[in-house]
Amino acid sequence: MTIMFNKHSVVPPGGEPTRERVRFSNLEAGYRGRPVLRQLSGSVPALAMTALVGPNGSGKSTLLGVLAGVIHATAGQLRYAEGRPPAFVPQRGAVGDALPLTARQTVEMGRWNERGLWRPLTRRDRTVVDSAMERLGVADLAARQLGELSGGQRQRVLIAQSLAQRSDLLLLDEPTTGLDPEARERITVLLTDLVAEGTTVVQATHDLEAARSADACLLLRDGRLVGQGPPEEVLTPTALSRLWRPA
Repeated sequence: MTIMFNKHSVVPPGGEPTRERVRFSNLEAGYRGRPVLRQLSGSVPALAMTALVGPNGSGKSTLLGVLAGVIHATAGQLRYAEGRPPAFVPQRGAVGDALPLTARQTVEMGRWNERGLWRPLTRRDRTVVDSAMERLGVADLAARQLGELSGGQRQRVLIAQSLAQRSDLLLLDEPTTGLDPEARERITVLLTDLVAEGTTVVQATHDLEAARSADACLLLRDGRLVGQGPPEEVLTPTALSRLWRPA
């Protein structure tokens, strides 16, 4: 697979150039010989909210993992616009409850990319961690074990960890699934604010309401891209019925 860093724009019909944060072409990836992504080509617009929509097994998590660099693509090309490495928030179930970490230690891990695993945090690092925890409303949970937290608290801690990375590209896998309405609303507002502040956000979601409020959608089925564009254009009743029709 080829990874490139550049500035790339497209011009929609009758519109202004739209800068892309990521473009992927003919992307293929899978697990232990089981293909998941199949000749996937598309893009993520910069400074926007993009929703990945599709049934379970469609390739949403795999695509996020490839974009984050935690899953190796077997073929294809990735082009990133200039910026910081992406920050990735996996599904809550992907982070073990038995990890002997406090909430603060979990957020501090977000500074490892800059500091390294063994170098002590600087005053600036601690300020960044404090700011991220306060923004997510988890500063009062700093000394609590991660496994002791509720689903909403834990998800906010993991998002605070991603904010501590100070990335301009945030990738989230089902960030509000299984949370109560108050927790979902808090995270939704935060993500909207981050986009307004200059962060590109990509989230996999089953929540069609959240997808309809995004700036762009990528529709996946069986590891293939079957729709891409503004939600009002791609989240049509016909497209959605095809997306979730039995295989």
